[in-house]
Amino acid sequence: MTHEQLSPERLRSLLTTMVRIRALEERIQTLYMENHLISMSPHLSIGQEAVAAGVCAVLRRDDYIVTTHRGHGHSLAKGAEMRPMLAELCGRETGYCRGRGGSMHIADVKTGNLGANGIVGAGLPIACGAGLSIKYRGRDQVAVCFFGDGASNQGTFHESLNMAAAFKLPVVFVCENNLYALSTLHEKVSATADVADRAKGYDIPGVVVDGMDVLAVYETAAEAVAYAREEHGPSLIECKTYRYLGHGLSDHRPYRTREEEEEWRRDRDCLDRFQRLLIAQNCLMPEEFEEIQKAAVREAEDAAEYALASPWPQPEAVTENIY
Repeated sequence: MTHEQLSPERLRSLLTTMVRIRALEERIQTLYMENHLISMSPHLSIGQEAVAAGVCAVLRRDDYIVTTHRGHGHSLAKGAEMRPMLAELCGRETGYCRGRGGSMHIADVKTGNLGANGIVGAGLPIACGAGLSIKYRGRDQVAVCFFGDGASNQGTFHESLNMAAAFKLPVVFVCENNLYALSTLHEKVSATADVADRAKGYDIPGVVVDGMDVLAVYETAAEAVAYAREEHGPSLIECKTYRYLGHGLSDHRPYRTREEEEEWRRDRDCLDRFQRLLIAQNCLMPEEFEEIQKAAVREAEDAAEYALASPWPQPEAVTENIY
């Protein structure tokens, strides 16, 4: 299905998801500045919302995702709720992992989210395990693995793509190439300009897409998910995107210029581009966009209030659920 076939309601849903992700992460940023988070500086995906929204919009509830240390957007787009997410970041008992995991370890099995992971590249073999489980059980589910450009230079990347290709596992590998692996420019440490070119070595489809264009991501992901669901095997999608902030909030980005950051925000912002497109196509009124933004901010604020009012875990329960 192409975006021309999408209903106005579906298009507005994509926009709403992106707006909610940004509102959530902007509230996380203020919670960090107010010293309410339990873990180290959180890794935000502000600027990259189109990838999470576009990919997760083509998934079913029983499909799986495996995400990364920068996984708030993926989790929210797959159906997680803001309240337990922020409670988890604040270390409260009402969080998704009862306050034990923090920002980098949110999981929500009910919505198919097998969890974030603080180890670069560690989610790739986990996605293969999910794909193998799907195949073994004879189901038509799909597993999506999000990872960054830095993970594409880890051994787990090659091992996982090889295994998925060899066994024709229903896995869609989504590389969010935001140009920098922490502070290292991708082109300085990669033998190929495009991560997607590496798919050729495993005889699977590899596609580069504008990760700042939610419709382009949606269409590409829909094809890859259908390909996997029809038992043809895995695909590799490389989404060229950009994180506006640092690797973490304690990163002051000395490795890139503020002019570069401003150019991406001014000329390529996924929210701005998409809302202008919908308004031009008479799918959205300006005042509707303002209300979507206000609703998302209210939801994020409500989640923050819920988190900060939630109880701390009891010290005597610290060893529960440890294996």
